[in-house]
Amino acid sequence: MTRPAPARSAAAAVRRALDGRQDGTAEPPPPPPPGRRPGERALRLGTVAVAALAAALVTGRPWVLALAAVPLVLLVLALPDGPGPGEVTAEATAEPRRCFAGEQVRVRIAVAYDAGPGRLDPGVSLGHGVRLDHLAVGPYHVELLLTVQRWGRWSLGTVDVDVYDRGGVARRTVRAELGEAAVFPVPGHAGLTPVPVRLPHRLGEHTAAQRGEGVEVTGVHPYVRGERQRRIHWPATTRRGTVQVHQFAAESAADTVVLLDALTDVADPVTGVSSLDETFRAAAGVVRAYLRTHDRVGVVSVGGTTRWLRPGSGQGYFHRITESVLEVRKDLAHRSEGLAPLPPPALPGHALVYVITSLTDHRILDVLHQVRGRANPVVVVEIPTGDPVVDPGDTEGSLALRLWRADREAMRFGLVEHGIPVVAHRPGESLDLALAPLLRTRVHGGTR
Repeated sequence: MTRPAPARSAAAAVRRALDGRQDGTAEPPPPPPPGRRPGERALRLGTVAVAALAAALVTGRPWVLALAAVPLVLLVLALPDGPGPGEVTAEATAEPRRCFAGEQVRVRIAVAYDAGPGRLDPGVSLGHGVRLDHLAVGPYHVELLLTVQRWGRWSLGTVDVDVYDRGGVARRTVRAELGEAAVFPVPGHAGLTPVPVRLPHRLGEHTAAQRGEGVEVTGVHPYVRGERQRRIHWPATTRRGTVQVHQFAAESAADTVVLLDALTDVADPVTGVSSLDETFRAAAGVVRAYLRTHDRVGVVSVGGTTRWLRPGSGQGYFHRITESVLEVRKDLAHRSEGLAPLPPPALPGHALVYVITSLTDHRILDVLHQVRGRANPVVVVEIPTGDPVVDPGDTEGSLALRLWRADREAMRFGLVEHGIPVVAHRPGESLDLALAPLLRTRVHGGTR
């Protein structure tokens, strides 16, 4: 029978996990001591008996020895009839291993030992971005219900299970590694798909400037032998006296590359929202929108190790794209030293490049210079990080805030002056609000 672990008897680690508190380090806890050792009950009773014996020796009064008799008798009565737990093994299974942020993962730990049913006492150490919602303990298993709160590739944590004998006198500890979970971000809502001026010559859903076999009428032209008669435009034919047929625009697919700025991760001073979280959510929304229109989408992440994936198409490609950049945040092992040159296959010619950045690290300008130098059309999607909080009356802080705002405004102005559109996407809003101004005209490329 499975029962929820009572708060009174739960380990301190379990209580911390249920309260949502986590250790500030990504390092796992030290390994449990091997072999059989006394349990808490044996230690308490032994401590009382030793204290009573010491008091009898110090005071010289024999009747004080009677105080040691009670805990010794209780200790003898608690001794098990048979052998205590011998070899102890634990095997953990978690489902699912791939999920979206905010979803739950169910973990079951099966414990096997060479003895009768005893008591299990789990100590839970969770990984970053993981919250314990429920814990249930049975005679041979432990069940946990976890919630993964942030995107990334996280270690779910470890569980040290203390296996007691029937009397609770002796125990053995076994560690169960819960493994990793790939947590995808919840994509931002996006339905608009701006396109560059030049499109590859592949069938798609975007209207091209060239004539073709699309559905959007761009005019009429004289009939040429071999054209379909059902496309005859009768009003123009009657007016001009010659057979006129509809002229259609070609429909092509676009190449899109989403470039993620993982150089820094800045928390909003007011809301505490992570810029890297919002960057990835916005990127996932853009990727999903273009994949729905059967375009080819690739991804590049800069910061530490440069990761990239060639443009591809298909709804299944969304998971490949997200998994390719999950290593950016693996147990907070975020590193931003150095910038590697962007590989040429990552940026196909004339592909529309979305650079999603918080504009807090000036090194992103070097990346934009590389992209612009390859004649790729570029759109910068800025993730606002919020203004630093300044105490009232702090003159120096107010001046620093003005300089900080001026520096960011100068960065935006410089990008616009170089022909790079800059749109702002605020957390909680639809991406369509940021991308709508790009529909007024097609995005132009740079110059080599």
